[in-house]
Amino acid sequence: MLPPFGPQAIFTQWQSAPVVTTSVVVAAGLYLWGVVRVARRHPARPWPAWRTLVFFCGLAIIVLALQSGIGVYDDVLLWDHMIQHLMLVMAAPPLLILGRPVTLLMHASRNPLHTWVKRVVRSKMAAFLTWPVFGFAAYAAAILVAHLTGLANLITRNQVAHDSEHVGFLVVGYLFFLPIIGSEPIRWRLSYPVRLVLLFLVMPVDTFTGLVLSGANTSAPGLPLGPRPSWAGSAIGDLHAGGSVMWVGGDGLMFLLMMVVFLMWATDTRSVSRTGGWLETARRATVAQVPIEQAGKVSRTDIDEDDDQLAAYNAYLNRLNQPAQVTRAEAGRDTPNAPF
Repeated sequence: MLPPFGPQAIFTQWQSAPVVTTSVVVAAGLYLWGVVRVARRHPARPWPAWRTLVFFCGLAIIVLALQSGIGVYDDVLLWDHMIQHLMLVMAAPPLLILGRPVTLLMHASRNPLHTWVKRVVRSKMAAFLTWPVFGFAAYAAAILVAHLTGLANLITRNQVAHDSEHVGFLVVGYLFFLPIIGSEPIRWRLSYPVRLVLLFLVMPVDTFTGLVLSGANTSAPGLPLGPRPSWAGSAIGDLHAGGSVMWVGGDGLMFLLMMVVFLMWATDTRSVSRTGGWLETARRATVAQVPIEQAGKVSRTDIDEDDDQLAAYNAYLNRLNQPAQVTRAEAGRDTPNAPF
């Protein structure tokens, strides 16, 4: 019998998962191998330490989600199961992406491995898998199908299906967030406004799933099977709590990722050339071109020209002031005793 679930149980209740442990150790070892190789080949430009840190944080989240108390209780509590899903699909993948493992491999490797990696990254299959439309559709389908269809019941009964779900969430999260917050050498280069729009459009998927579960009855798919411990509460309460976790937690994490993208946009000096083109065109069409009257002719002068900026502004003020001057002059002719 498991003790009541709580913060202490997350770190005291652990389960063995050899596949997870082996995969994480191999990924960490290969990443460190790449860091060492880059440091040796480019002493003046070592691999950024912060990227190594965030990559290992992503691996740590995977371990916590699958081997700590969160993984131990995922067959007992639905709301804990939802926390696990959010960690695998929305928390770990962005951290792994920010670690730029593909770029590190390309910098650390030599031929023929280097050439093979470039071919894979530039292949049509990689272009399709990293296509933002495909990532969006895969993310939406994974969230809806895994929680609102009969597949959720299969996952509770079959351990292979359960483990496959974990892998699927990791892969789907990685593919969806890669073109949004990543800087790997893939085909797609999205402007920052498009990235924010994608995150905004996918947020209702989590909201809808959470709302459906929050208002469902005990016949909803995905509830843990078997007798419930006394400390676990009622099944309907567990179901509604799981929906709340998906709704509030999913939207909160998505909003946090939107803030990350906005911060990347604000600090990226190279984004001017990619996202500022249409803004600059609109600005020049409305503000930069100011009509100037010279010798009875009206011309348009670009205020971005330093020599013409002051003249354009003064001409603009004079033109605004002309109607008022004409009105006062006409009033003076019609009213001889008008005060000045």
